[in-house]
Amino acid sequence: MSENVVHLHKPTDPPADNVTTLTVVPDAPPVRPVPLWVRSGRAVKAVATHESTRAAARAAARHSLYTFNGGRIAARRAWDGRTGSRYERMIRAAEAAGNLEAAEEWEDRLQRFRAARHHRRMDLLHSPVDAAKGVAVGAGMSVGVLVALGVVMAVSTGQVSDVVTPLSATVDFIALLIRIVQVVWGPALTIGPFLALLALWSVGRKQHAAPAWALPANVRNDEGEPITPSIVVKALRDLGVPALRNAIKEMGDAGASMLGPITIAGCGVEVDVTLPSGVSTIEVQNRRRKLAENLTRHEHEVFITIPTAARTVRLWVADSGALDEPIGPSPLVTDDTMTADYTKGKAPWGQDLRGDAATLSLYQRHLLITGLSNQGKTVALRSLALWLSLDRSVQFLMGDLKGVGDWSMFDGLADTLIQGPTDEHVIQVTEMVEGAVDEMNRRIQAPPGTVFPPLIVLVDEAQVAFMCPAKDADKRPYGGSKANSRYFMAVRKIHNQGRAVNVLMWQGTQDPTNENLPKLVREGAHTRASLALGTESQARMALGDKAVDGGAAPNLLRPGLDRGTLVVASDGISIPAGQSSITVRTHYIDDDAAVAITDRAKALRDGVTTLHAIDRSVEHDPLADIAAVIGDAPRVRTKDVLARLSARNADAYGGWSFIDLKRVLDDSDAAPRKSDGVMVVSRDRVVRALASRDGEGSASAE
Repeated sequence: MSENVVHLHKPTDPPADNVTTLTVVPDAPPVRPVPLWVRSGRAVKAVATHESTRAAARAAARHSLYTFNGGRIAARRAWDGRTGSRYERMIRAAEAAGNLEAAEEWEDRLQRFRAARHHRRMDLLHSPVDAAKGVAVGAGMSVGVLVALGVVMAVSTGQVSDVVTPLSATVDFIALLIRIVQVVWGPALTIGPFLALLALWSVGRKQHAAPAWALPANVRNDEGEPITPSIVVKALRDLGVPALRNAIKEMGDAGASMLGPITIAGCGVEVDVTLPSGVSTIEVQNRRRKLAENLTRHEHEVFITIPTAARTVRLWVADSGALDEPIGPSPLVTDDTMTADYTKGKAPWGQDLRGDAATLSLYQRHLLITGLSNQGKTVALRSLALWLSLDRSVQFLMGDLKGVGDWSMFDGLADTLIQGPTDEHVIQVTEMVEGAVDEMNRRIQAPPGTVFPPLIVLVDEAQVAFMCPAKDADKRPYGGSKANSRYFMAVRKIHNQGRAVNVLMWQGTQDPTNENLPKLVREGAHTRASLALGTESQARMALGDKAVDGGAAPNLLRPGLDRGTLVVASDGISIPAGQSSITVRTHYIDDDAAVAITDRAKALRDGVTTLHAIDRSVEHDPLADIAAVIGDAPRVRTKDVLARLSARNADAYGGWSFIDLKRVLDDSDAAPRKSDGVMVVSRDRVVRALASRDGEGSASAE
């Protein structure tokens, strides 16, 4: 029998395969305490660099320097008052500026000052004796008057002692004054120096006589720093023109004599600067950015123009950020009763930099507006057309070679409205302009003294027409700038003769080059305006050399940020004397507002049937065309019917006269008749004539 042995004691040694090894990690060394001198240094640094400490240090330095520099200013003023140094500075400034007449005038003043000072000094040699005599005589007269007064009192009272009463009272009063002075003298000696220091501190504080870093935050803030004579002179001195810098250094404190009055002009200030001899205006114009930064402004906030005075530049400096604020709405939007007058009126276009209303006369002036894409060209051009549409006598022929609906509100208002960017649209627009040329020639052949209604031929995105490669059946190109280019030659003809008979060419184009805006076309415009451009050469193309040389700089406008800001060169707008251009911030009129304005314009008219394409077919029906151009109006003047027929089909009706129109209507029993003293064509008569003719044609066919 086998026995099972049971061990009652648990073995203490674990099996060899289950041994766990423990790794003892030694303790980290104790952190060494930061030395006291390091902690003290950090604390001192924190206290020294704390904003409160820095503000206190700036305040202490500021007020100390106010007092010190105030003393210097007071001493210099006293020295200037006692010596001829002020006159000598002005003489040096006039000589540095090359103004010899002013130098001679100041030298004459200096001589008079020295003569008067010499006379005063010579008088001092005799003044002690004269003063002593004056004191003796004054004392004797005073004693005599007091004694006489005492005698009068003694006679009145009967007391002989009253003779000396006034004299003794005067002595007592003088003694009282002496006692008052004795009491006040001690405190005055103690307080007097503090009052003097306070006065010097006040002088220094008013002049900000401390470094910029020590001035208060609202004074040392660069943005929007007020324009003062000293700031302008310092900005010119640091402009980097050696002759200008040396001249201003020689002028010293008299450098402000270069400046005219600093006047408020709209949202900024304006000042004329007479440059010293040897400094040309172009040297200042070419450093516009540096001058703006010296005046703590952005480049677009400083404008430099050349007035009529020789060696003079006119600076207009905007208030910081003012040009980024929008201007108010157009009066066309806010005034529902506004009308237009092509002959005598001016279109409300926007505001100039002075904040005044900028209005433009459109009477017999061809117009060109250019700029980079998406800068507000179409809106600026359209706002002029919207205003002019409120004159019921004005007729429009419009071509929009962008074709996105910017001019769709003129449907029913313009006689012709072509919209689209294709070559076919360019062909249509070219033939529209050529039709206007035929109308111009008809007007020119009219009897002298004939008055014609204004005809505005408007082409937006005209660069598409100039760049069009299409050719007609005779191989004549529609685009280009050669003598056989149809669009180019049509525009040139209107530029040459259209103004005399109120046929005007308006064009809007973008990113001008010699290819998409030929030289002869751009120079034919009387009013030239430009939005932001990329280069100075483009600015010269847009506005001409004279305007750019006179300070016009559309290439310095900020694309996108200065959208709607135009530089305008025209005799139709008020430009400050001596300047060749003006900067205008135009009103923005959106599409909805434009539709409302054209609705008002349509209500002023009898109704216009707008053509959306030029009929180039040879076959035409005069009576049907007359009915079409009359539209829904009950009656239309005969001369308006002739103009609309010419615009509809220049080849067929361009040479028509009243006799031709009367012949067609007489044959159809729709003869013109008089209404309010003018010959008109009745819509009802023409419609009945058409119905009668069509009825007869149907009967004969049966």
